Amino acid sequence: MSALGFKIKLHSALVTPIMLAGAPRRIAILNFTVCAAFVLGLRAIYVLPISIIIHVIAVLLAKRDPYFFDVFLRHSRQKKFYDV
Repeated sequence: MSALGFKIKLHSALVTPIMLAGAPRRIAILNFTVCAAFVLGLRAIYVLPISIIIHVIAVLLAKRDPYFFDVFLRHSRQKKFYDV
């Protein structure tokens, strides 16, 4: 990276997003927590395959674009500009 003739070395850990089992960290922790609450607390074992499917979808979306969920969260917070 150079700006005005200066060169700065950046470690790759500074620019790559943090992943947990291939999915973004926030999404993976939220998914695992909800799954554990349903499976352990309510003994609803049918939630486990649903949670695995959600995790696989999150991994596929993160492979395509690592910042997909950050952009989606920011987009969902934006107010509508036009009343259409």
